[in-house]
Amino acid sequence: MVNDKGRVTLPAEEGLESEIATIIDRWGADAVRDSDGTKLTPEVKNMANKVYSKYFFTRGDQEWAKANLDERQHFYLMSEPVTARANHVDIPIMTGYFDQQVSPDTDHDIKTWWEVIDRTTGETVAPEQWTYEQDAKVVTVLEANKWHIYTVSFLAYQLWDPVHMYNHVTNKWDTEHHIPYDPRYPKTRKHIIKHLKKWLDEHEDTNVVRITTFFYNFTLVFNDAAQQKYVDWFGYGATVSPLALQAFEKEKGYKLHPEDFVDEGYYNSPFRTPSTAFLDWIDFQQRFISELAKECVDIIHDYGKEAMMFLGDHWAGTEPYGKYFKNIGLDAVVGSVGDGVTLRMISDVPHVKYTEGRFLPYFFPDTFKEGGNPVEEANQNWLQARRAILQSPIQRMGYGGYLSLALKFPDFVDRVEEITNEFRQIHLKSKETSSYKAPFKIAILNSWGGTRKWMSHHVHHAIWYKQCYSYYGILESLSGMPFDVEFISFDDIKNNGISDDIGVIINAGDAYTSWSGGEAWLDQKVVSTIKEWIDQGGGFIGVGEPTACEFQGRFFQLSDVLGVQKEIGFSLNTDKYNSLSHEKHFILEENDNPIDFGEGMKYVYQTNQDTMVLDMVDSDVTIAANQFGSGRSVYLAGLPFSPENTRLLLRAIYWVASKESLMKKWYTSNVQTECVAYPEAHSFVAINNSYDIQQTTVWKEDGTTVEITLEPMGYEWFEI
Repeated sequence: MVNDKGRVTLPAEEGLESEIATIIDRWGADAVRDSDGTKLTPEVKNMANKVYSKYFFTRGDQEWAKANLDERQHFYLMSEPVTARANHVDIPIMTGYFDQQVSPDTDHDIKTWWEVIDRTTGETVAPEQWTYEQDAKVVTVLEANKWHIYTVSFLAYQLWDPVHMYNHVTNKWDTEHHIPYDPRYPKTRKHIIKHLKKWLDEHEDTNVVRITTFFYNFTLVFNDAAQQKYVDWFGYGATVSPLALQAFEKEKGYKLHPEDFVDEGYYNSPFRTPSTAFLDWIDFQQRFISELAKECVDIIHDYGKEAMMFLGDHWAGTEPYGKYFKNIGLDAVVGSVGDGVTLRMISDVPHVKYTEGRFLPYFFPDTFKEGGNPVEEANQNWLQARRAILQSPIQRMGYGGYLSLALKFPDFVDRVEEITNEFRQIHLKSKETSSYKAPFKIAILNSWGGTRKWMSHHVHHAIWYKQCYSYYGILESLSGMPFDVEFISFDDIKNNGISDDIGVIINAGDAYTSWSGGEAWLDQKVVSTIKEWIDQGGGFIGVGEPTACEFQGRFFQLSDVLGVQKEIGFSLNTDKYNSLSHEKHFILEENDNPIDFGEGMKYVYQTNQDTMVLDMVDSDVTIAANQFGSGRSVYLAGLPFSPENTRLLLRAIYWVASKESLMKKWYTSNVQTECVAYPEAHSFVAINNSYDIQQTTVWKEDGTTVEITLEPMGYEWFEI
């Protein structure tokens, strides 16, 4: 048991002063925070070394919002597609949208700011060929092509901040809807600065201003049943306004259109390869937002307080791996820890003094209810996060929501006490030193590169998606592995080549997504650079539909490297012969059971006899290993996260890097366990990632071994 206190932030609320004092002692909390919908009493504030107070820059001041309705935030939305059955067609633009959240903006000239598109041809309908009935909210195309599909891209006001709406619905609040206002307007910007100073004057006992987040929420639009309709955790849909578009045109020298935001109804999803226009918009908004954010942070510092940004909610434009983030001058970043990937997204953030994780479950009634099992969620959350913390630690941890709900579950309170003690012990035993890493880096190659570090295959924060988990598992496995992981783009390779310290490149995703690369694989310089690098000894791992883009008779553009190809129906007349290797390969030496490929991939076949097919499902290749010059490649049909798949990936990495002899350094014999060493601290820890007792052998760096027995979810520290 660790008795040291600190590194823990506790959500508090009124009326629980005695209980809070007990929890502060048990969890070792040194900071208290309020949450959306709660307040801190002076008595509670005096119990902690630090007081965090939430702050919203663009919602909460309803008096201001109501007096300046023309400066509300906007979305660009696309109507539901309608098929023309005559030579004219009516399009009800609000069908499928929640009228308490959004409303068409008719204050600005709709013929200038809206767009009607014939989705059968892709052509824009001339403004004089359509009309709008404001009361019915219907656009009529006057000269439609019969049987063509039409949509309207319209500018809409935000009537209700989406996060406030989410909390309102989840917690059954009966409060006034918060209207978000736009700091792009000079009057609102001036008010934001004035309101911040007033708030700081009124919160002298606040040590840390917990900014939630800055100005524009990630894209979150609800349908007419008040359910989520469209969500993009990295979206810029809420950053648009006529004023911003005019400023963009003046700065960049060209005009954006509604279609640049609506994007055929895909709304520039991160799964889409970003257009030049969208990248320019991101750059334009990031610079504006970072400049205003810096002005606000400077004011907070002038008041002698720390500025901490929540990595979520209103974080469009403040992504921590963008090129302007460092200019903001934040002291800290806090984010919600959903798993190892989101932990690394937080812990790897540069240009801040410390990082903090808000662990799950959130103290909300969706989990803390009769029949709920918050301990189960806490355990799974901790098991995945712990792996990542040991490789790249956050400095603080905490929770959020209503403490009163958590207190109804004594077993949860007990478990968090254990977790917080274990968290502090990690810092104590590691002595804030770096963990052992392999002598080569892993590079994740996709269209976004470093701007989306630890962010690929996300739709919404750590939420499971059927189409993503088979790829997301790669990142989750890597989050707790002994490798430095970089995220590189095709432009990085084209402009700068491949860094000498990279040993393995991983390309994973469905065909034509930004994660696989799509048409980027038609760039001969990119392809030639990668092939030459592999030929000279580099390692390449492809998962799902890597390098996929149909061209010149090939779907996998690196089929010669991978030794496999995918049949897409064009070459069925050509016979294929897959020959399963019966030789026990290095990669599968610890796999005795069937491998979980998740959704997997069909119709992948062997392209040459030298390719070693290590596994097949229904005659389709699911694992293949190939030699390419002095380098190697591995193909995997999919890789959901599990201890077994983590070990398989680890072995695949060392094999393609031609570094098999280096693998058994701080290595465990039992795939349910892992070992992390801190050479400078002369310590190492063995962890059990399962809910059962596990026995394992640990290989130290010098080749000697130690036998260890670990309790369920247990851990044990040793001196080197």
